[in-house]
Amino acid sequence: MRPLGLTTYQPDKAFRGYTLFAPMRDTSAYLIDMRGAIVHRWQLPYRPGDYGYLLDNGHLLISGQTGKGPVAFGGRGGTVMEIDWDGHILWEYAEDTLHHDFCRMPNGHTMVLGWERIPTELARRVKGGTPGTEYEGGIWCDYFHEVTPEKKVVWEWHAYQHLDPDADAICPLDRRQEWTHANTCEVLPDGNVLTSFRLLNTVAIVDKQSGDFRWKWGRNELGHQHDPNPLPNGHILIFDNGFHTVRPGPGTQSRIIEVDPKTNTIVWKYEARPPWEFFSFFISGAQRLPNGNTLICEGMKGRLFEVTYEGEIVWQYINPFFGEDERYGRVNLVFRAYRYGPDFPGLQGKALEPQRYAWLNHLYT
Repeated sequence: MRPLGLTTYQPDKAFRGYTLFAPMRDTSAYLIDMRGAIVHRWQLPYRPGDYGYLLDNGHLLISGQTGKGPVAFGGRGGTVMEIDWDGHILWEYAEDTLHHDFCRMPNGHTMVLGWERIPTELARRVKGGTPGTEYEGGIWCDYFHEVTPEKKVVWEWHAYQHLDPDADAICPLDRRQEWTHANTCEVLPDGNVLTSFRLLNTVAIVDKQSGDFRWKWGRNELGHQHDPNPLPNGHILIFDNGFHTVRPGPGTQSRIIEVDPKTNTIVWKYEARPPWEFFSFFISGAQRLPNGNTLICEGMKGRLFEVTYEGEIVWQYINPFFGEDERYGRVNLVFRAYRYGPDFPGLQGKALEPQRYAWLNHLYT
């Protein structure tokens, strides 16, 4: 049996702080310290759909899987909630077609990601995918909605209106039930939106004013990637799952890459040796930490680990919380994880109480 909880920690090399994760088959979100001890827990009304992160005020912004909606594709959610430190829901926005991602914007609005069915005539023209595998005869695609605190949609974007049915072909090994399967909607400092189209092996930036693509990259390089996120130097950090990839290599493997969008070049990457030691065919993410290290969520295995710029593992934690998954059985899946330093504004004045969760902590620390 593989070890659970904290397995590696080098205090002199790791970035000190607290790590947030929400097991996908649990109804809790956990904040742990560097020793792997739970210091806070939020009990949730739903399973995560698929993750959450902390706002600067200490509230948890998290999606929930309501079980509603016209489709049951992977990543489905249905609601986004803002929950205070004590577990009270302060704000909630529901659309049955919400999935994967969301983003609280500087103006207090929230960008959400959802599915919609594309026009029948356009669906016939979309290239790629396994023939005859449409969902009830149709193909679904993605939309973004910008939602005010009063739950009014004030901006929207529909991917099918901007994609090319020939050039943006579905991966030939995937079903034709979805065109894109977006898993990211990250609002950038300039207001544009960074996204990831898993089935197109493409990351892109959408110009918020025109709706056009300002940047598209990844075909023939990425393999069903997740979680592109911007770095202070203007580069993009990506979890490249390495699934259905066409790039040459020693076989199926995941990697973390840093891409310069001005030159479309990979300027840094993390890969494991041997390569099969690091692989997650779905979910997963990565976060660049203030000390230059990178926190990686190998979601399929519930493995959270921190590597230096040179690739040394200096912290590692295996999610010990398992649950039943309708597709895969008993799993400890984690969609994304985030590390927050002791000076993070949202943690100031908050009670971090490992003793409160001693009944859990003695099992895994």
